This record gives sequence, structure tokens and C-alpha cells, in this order.
Amino acid sequence: MRYLIPLYISLVLGCQVALADDYRYALKPVEIAPGVWIIEGETEDFSSDNGGNIVNIAFIITEQGVIVFDTGPSWRYGEQLREAIAAVTELPITHVLLSHHHPDHVFGNQAFDPEMLYALEGTILRLAEQGNDFAENLYRTLGDWMRGTEVVLPTRRVTPGRMIIGGRDIELIAMSGHSGADLVLMDHASGVLLAADMLFYQRAATTPHTPGLAVWREELRELESLDFRYLVPGHGPLIEGRAPFEQMHAYLDWLDDTLREAASQGLTASEVMGLPIPERFDEIAMTRHELIRSVSHLYGRYERKALELIDEGGR
Repeated sequence: MRYLIPLYISLVLGCQVALADDYRYALKPVEIAPGVWIIEGETEDFSSDNGGNIVNIAFIITEQGVIVFDTGPSWRYGEQLREAIAAVTELPITHVLLSHHHPDHVFGNQAFDPEMLYALEGTILRLAEQGNDFAENLYRTLGDWMRGTEVVLPTRRVTPGRMIIGGRDIELIAMSGHSGADLVLMDHASGVLLAADMLFYQRAATTPHTPGLAVWREELRELESLDFRYLVPGHGPLIEGRAPFEQMHAYLDWLDDTLREAASQGLTASEVMGLPIPERFDEIAMTRHELIRSVSHLYGRYERKALELIDEGGR
């Protein structure tokens, strides 16, 4: 199913004069393990400079075809992703797996056959509910990079578990800590773990749809226990090893503790947004930006919990 972008946005963009060649993402697939290719995004926020190219995208070449993991932030990106895959292999694309409903991961759907689009039930529902709002925001932020982009819903529902796809030993894992419905892929043939936005590295995590930091932290421990060799975060540089988990644990622990302590002290949201960020997180991009966003998303929950504890203590 497709959702049309509101007419007034299309009219605004129609007034812009731009050549298609001005909007190339320069996608460069890198093979990190036999048959597993990664296209790394910028460790930034959405901007007209990067066209929304801020996410890590993957594809896996099997005996029968290609498994794509996420489609990128726009129809242009999705089309250029198809070109990049075709430059690597002549095999057809057989599966397009979507990690979650956030726009940087799914707005390239339009470039693919909807019958190949697979996602968790929760992802499909959330994209249907929030997709047009995401699109309006990105059209305003990215301008002509988004020209022609429509919200396209997956038609196939993922069943988590271990399976053979095209002769490849793949495991699909359903989680919820980042967005409420998060799909993680483990390629047992190569030891590559595609963690999607369950894991950020060198870039502060985004929290608008998390069911709670406690849930996220617990699921991170489950992911970390998997027998992987190569680790691909949803955002941030690729790495061999467990350093991203260490950094992510430390960041979420600090964020959780900070919000809880601030609420217990009765600080206002504005005061929490201005709190100092530990120097150990200096290497993580966008910490202040994401702290401000996290306070706006989450702080009310911590304030309510603090009030409940006060009420219980006064009984």
C-alpha cells in the first residue's frame, strides 16, 4: 500500500529546479565477509547536505539471490541502492527485510517490489500510523532529495526464527527496545550480526519510540550473548568486536540514571537538557542533541515514577 505525500509539499518541491545528477548518494558497497556487503551512512542527523544518508544498509548474496536489509531514506536512495547491488551481482533481489519503521530505514521501499518487502507486524502497523508524518518532516528537511518519495508498506510479515534462505543460514530475531518492533538479522554463515538501530556506535542513540530504556538495556544483553564475529550497528562505523556494546551499555546506563536522578530532585525538563555530559562520551556524535530529544520523549515517564514513589513513601 502506498501513501501519497500531501499536495502542498509536492507543490513546494515542484517550484524547485534541480537536476537528478545533483542528488547522488555515492553509495559504495564494501564486502565485510563472504557474501555480506555493507553501505555505511554518515554519523550525522538528517540534513540537505547528506540527503538523509545516515544509516547503515546491508545486503547478503545467497545461492539464489540477494537479501536486502533496509532500503534507506528516500525513493532516490532505494533506486541507487538497486544500482549499487546490480554492480556487485547479477542475481535477483529475492527478499527485502525491514528492521523497523523509522524513515531512514524504509523510505527507499518504493524502489522495490512490494511483494518482496518483509517486516514485523508491529513495524507494518507503526509505519501505517506514522509514515505520513515522517514524510512531511523529511520533505521539509531534505527538500529535493525526497522528490517522488511515497510511503510504501511491506506486504509480507516476518516470522522470527532460524531459517535457510537461498542456501544461507539466517536467523531473524524480534526485539522492541529501540522502536517497539525491531528486527535483527544474524548471518550464521559469516558470523555477521546486523543489529540495526538496536545498536548505535559513535553516535548517540535516538529514543522517540522506545518502550523504555530498561527494555532496551535487557535486549542489548541478549544480543551481546550471540556468537557473532562482525557487528554492524544501525548507525556508526563498522567494527569487528564488542566495543559498540560496551559504549551503548554505558550511554544508556548514564541516560537512565540521569533522568531518574533528575526526576527525584524535581528538576525541570529544561534543566535536565542542560546537564553536563560526561567527558567519556566526547567521542560520541550528537550527544547534546539526543539528550534534548530524549528528555522531551522520556522525562515525563521518570517524573511520574518519582511522584509515585513519593506518594508511596507518604502512606
